[in-house]
Amino acid sequence: MAGYRILLPLSKEDALVDLATLASNLLPATGGRVEVMGVVAVPEGHSLSEAAVPSQEVREALTALVRDHPDLPLRMKPCVRVARVPLYEIVRELQDEPAQLLLVPLHKTEMTALGAPLEQLLRHAPCDVILVRGVARRYDRVLVPIRGGPHLPLTLRLASALYRITGESITLLTVSDEAGPAAALDHLPQLDFQSRVVTEQGDASAVIRRMSADYHAVVLGSTLRRRMQRTAVGKVPQDILRDTPLPVFLVRSFQPAPTEIGHVGKKTAASISSLSDRVDRWFASNTFHWSEFERVEHLLQRKQGRKISLVLPTLNEEATIGAMISTLRKALMLDCPLLDELIVMDSDSSDGTREIAASLGVPVHVHQHVLSAEVGSHAGKGEALWKSLYVTQGDIVAWVDADVVNVHPRFVLGLLGPLLCWDRLQYVKGFYRRPLRSGDRTQLGGGGRVTELVARPLMNLFFAELSGLVQPLSGEYAGRRAALEQLPFFTGYGVEAGLLLDLLDKFGLYAIAQCDLEMRTQDSQSLTDLSRMAFAIQQVFMSRLSKRFAMPLLGSEPHTMKIIQQGPGRLSLEEAEITEYERPPMCTVPAYRDKFYPKGAGAAS
Repeated sequence: MAGYRILLPLSKEDALVDLATLASNLLPATGGRVEVMGVVAVPEGHSLSEAAVPSQEVREALTALVRDHPDLPLRMKPCVRVARVPLYEIVRELQDEPAQLLLVPLHKTEMTALGAPLEQLLRHAPCDVILVRGVARRYDRVLVPIRGGPHLPLTLRLASALYRITGESITLLTVSDEAGPAAALDHLPQLDFQSRVVTEQGDASAVIRRMSADYHAVVLGSTLRRRMQRTAVGKVPQDILRDTPLPVFLVRSFQPAPTEIGHVGKKTAASISSLSDRVDRWFASNTFHWSEFERVEHLLQRKQGRKISLVLPTLNEEATIGAMISTLRKALMLDCPLLDELIVMDSDSSDGTREIAASLGVPVHVHQHVLSAEVGSHAGKGEALWKSLYVTQGDIVAWVDADVVNVHPRFVLGLLGPLLCWDRLQYVKGFYRRPLRSGDRTQLGGGGRVTELVARPLMNLFFAELSGLVQPLSGEYAGRRAALEQLPFFTGYGVEAGLLLDLLDKFGLYAIAQCDLEMRTQDSQSLTDLSRMAFAIQQVFMSRLSKRFAMPLLGSEPHTMKIIQQGPGRLSLEEAEITEYERPPMCTVPAYRDKFYPKGAGAAS
């Protein structure tokens, strides 16, 4: 049974430790793993996106479960499954990555599990199933009715697991009206737990109900009936589940039925076909909160030898750069060595930005001087970010704008946490509440005007998969070098939008995540500056739409914008060149390849 896998879907209401302990004891002696997966069921009439906070809560609970119980062979599945009927998501998961056993908690006396009739789960799950209703703290009196049949080996393995948890003898019950004591006992293998055998005569349901009054839990085998019969679970299990308030374990050994599994697979595909539902589901499962990662020592354990670089892009930020460097370096390098390097990537500031950073011992690079002989240089933030890939060493690279007034380690922890914890993610975008600040006046929620008036409407119109991003233009984000080096970078204000559009195209929606960084304070820009930004960002969208429709929507020549200048007794037009040049993926630059992949070894393509 090498590679034995148990899938354990859990919500925050479940008895997490009890179920994880039971699952761990169900593993064979040859070993294996228990994979816990968060599930959130969304009722009809509610948007799937409303599960964002419940998803965070169940993710936090499962993370704590795995972290606090290192003695259990637990591994957490990275994505919380959000659905109206989670069963469909679980079946799809099992079809994509097979498991030998599915352990499912039941919450109510109704015959339902994972949002579907119990019959559907028992018929269509492509592996063994154990359903657990009402996990008890004590299993020292467990009643196990047996009668032979296909479920007996799994039933006895469950009995053995319960025995290992408590060390108390298991009672095996045979009822002669069902199979006869001799026939049932003839099927018993050599047991690896203490037991006693009790034989009774009469109706099985009545006998089990009567005897269960003296026990703490009952283990039953599920007898699936033919489809035309009224119940697919079997009369005895149905009666016991309905009439017995005790914890009940319902066991079903897998009997292959390809047509049934295929039927559920089609239903699953249909249930997730809506683009709107897909975005809502992504929003619920891939939206994090920085507090999930505030334990820096836990993130340090998850580094596993990977290097992390933090880049502060600057242009005349002398008012904030000193506090940013001091705060982040102390918390994330000196107090706890999460970051391996912190650099300033300057765009030829004319104030004291570079001098302040250098006086604090931080390496400073001027982007106009980096790779200038090889590729030349353009003005713009995107150019600085692109070239920072060359001067940094990290396997993960994070960027945080240097104009943050209320600097706090959360601006970095929230970006790095998802990447360190979930290997499937390639890129994490920060978002926050951003008050509009002008001098001494502050308007809550007034920031992010270009985001709301330009970027998000364009994404909703043409790249709807990204419509769940709260702040696609935020300056706080992080990614894996192996992904970033494969992406082109626009040289100016459009760099953030371009990265998202290209990440979606190359890696898919679920490689992207976003994290709530709470509040970010900065000085606001003038309306004229925001207009320039909007002009640049729209060029990026037009460029990617040209690629999609295989027809040019923009010329290749520099683009100019008429800027209105007005004042007392003055009204005129000023022409400004605002062009988003597109840099190729950094992994195609020979100097970069020579530095990171000497002799052509291992470069991404």
